Amino acid sequence: MVATDHAIALRRGLAAVAVARDVVRVAGPDAVSFLQGQLSQDVVATAVGDSAFSLLLAPQGKVDAFLRLTRTADDEVVLDTDAGWGQAVMDRLGRFKLRVRCEIALLDWRVVAVRGDASASVAPPGPGAWRVVPETPGVPGFDLLGPDVEAPEGALLVDGDAYEALRIEAGVPRMGAELDESTIPESAGVVERSVSFTKGCYTGQELVARIDSRGGNVPRRLRGVVVATNVVPPVGAEVVAGAKVVGALTSVGESLERRAPVALAYVQRGVEPPAEVTLRWPGAEVPATVEVLPLVR
Repeated sequence: MVATDHAIALRRGLAAVAVARDVVRVAGPDAVSFLQGQLSQDVVATAVGDSAFSLLLAPQGKVDAFLRLTRTADDEVVLDTDAGWGQAVMDRLGRFKLRVRCEIALLDWRVVAVRGDASASVAPPGPGAWRVVPETPGVPGFDLLGPDVEAPEGALLVDGDAYEALRIEAGVPRMGAELDESTIPESAGVVERSVSFTKGCYTGQELVARIDSRGGNVPRRLRGVVVATNVVPPVGAEVVAGAKVVGALTSVGESLERRAPVALAYVQRGVEPPAEVTLRWPGAEVPATVEVLPLVR
């Protein structure tokens, strides 16, 4: 059960939580130009000290990684992604690094998420740490990135369950749960915050551009699910509309804001939210509602 004080602090107080992320540094004379041709975000237009989320795509346009780039120097960019996916980022970049003057390496850095209304009064971090755009849009706060970042003084250290509920409420997909090599970016709802449509070409651009030109129509889309009882369904529970299975839960948490269990699920296009559905798994089923993300506004 998510602790009430933790959930409250994440939105209306001052909370901090260490977030498991892998960090990769790309550095050298060609680092920025190389990444400009690999990432969906405009790396060249990102000033030193700024950060933005981006996609690293396969040539066919599916997701290799959803990551954040931070321009730490004129010739250096740091990329952080969900834990366990750093090596995949290195391998993917390495396959396209031909006659390019830059080095790619894993860093032993940490990420601390700072959230809540009171985060606006937190002083900037010291040398060696970066204040970067938060993983959870629409929630007051920022993330700290660096080798030795710590929670700000006075912040309540919250547990992983509370932060997971916040992520689900915000509709942020995670590698290995909502995102993998089969994911079409538009389906996950990440295109708006991670793709520049004004930069030059990059690997995987064709599929993103084609779907955008067709109004963003995809066979399924990431949606929020709010359970109508206090029973917490498991990941993998089927989403049933009428007599038809239209999706399955990918992440599950408990939301204080909605006073109910909440989840993420890819749901077929024909289910228009808000839509009453049934969640079904072996030996149980519960009523729920499919909603547009985010679940808390």
